[in-house]
Amino acid sequence: SNIIKEGSFKLSYYNNTNLILSMDADFGAGEDTAFVYDEISNIIKEGIETTIGGNTYQHIKVNQWTSNVVEQCLTQLTKLGKPFKYIVNCVIMQKNGAGLNMANSCFWDNTTDGSCTVRWENKTMYCIVSIFGLAI
Repeated sequence: SNIIKEGSFKLSYYNNTNLILSMDADFGAGEDTAFVYDEISNIIKEGIETTIGGNTYQHIKVNQWTSNVVEQCLTQLTKLGKPFKYIVNCVIMQKNGAGLNMANSCFWDNTTDGSCTVRWENKTMYCIVSIFGLAI
């Protein structure tokens, strides 16, 4: 894993598809601290559309696409300025009839933490992005 410090947050890279973001900031007591599913879903959709858009599946580009989707999501998440640690996972898979099963399990506080998964597709591929927000 690579760890990169950038400004007020630290990115930890794992195999270019999973990133963990830790924010080092002092949040005020009146700060909106909710994990808003619709807000996160829009961030994911925008990151996918910006990166992949109308492209056709190309194996050679998948590593770059997954990294770009995750980085764009994290950039937008940090702009929210909420006191969360974020975990972002991106999977891109060619549409070829093969199956894909995924499962996630978390032990957390349901009143403060949350997750959002978006499945996006075009004619040649699927892109599945999950974001987990853990209140700090």
